Amino acid sequence: MFYSTEYLSPIGKLTLACDGKGQALAGLWLEGQKYFMASLPELPQPKADLPIFSRTKKWLDRYFAGERPAASELDLAPLGGEFRQTVWGVLGTIPYGTVTSYGEIGQRLAAGRGLGRMSARAVGGAVGHNPISIIIPCHRVVGVDRAVTGYAGGVEKKLWLLKHEGVDVAKLRA
Repeated sequence: MFYSTEYLSPIGKLTLACDGKGQALAGLWLEGQKYFMASLPELPQPKADLPIFSRTKKWLDRYFAGERPAASELDLAPLGGEFRQTVWGVLGTIPYGTVTSYGEIGQRLAAGRGLGRMSARAVGGAVGHNPISIIIPCHRVVGVDRAVTGYAGGVEKKLWLLKHEGVDVAKLRA
């Protein structure tokens, strides 16, 4: 069984989900986000009083207040296959206030696997299915030409998050 709660943020309502033990965060989605709760095997039951939700809400409070809390402060348990898990792990290494491209992530993964190249499209698919938005920072990924595309929560929210983190969005193509 999975549980959920909601959090009102500056970019709208967020839905948080956790595993049945209430110890690890399995999802964080923006209202109306593409693939909303798609990674969960069942619809979660509302239950706001779990420790992981309390810790996550405090993390989000700090993030939206301009602090830089580390994702490692939370127990994360995103559900997905091996390739997606690998891509999400790379997302977690993108520094606050910076961006990288789908192609750069693909190059990094290819090098780590001894391959000549890896499809930026495959990387984009994994990034787009990230079930723990904001905390696993998929908003920090842009197109190779610095185009702001591909955010399941919407381009305007991606731009808001990047601007919030101090990225000069004028240097990006919307």
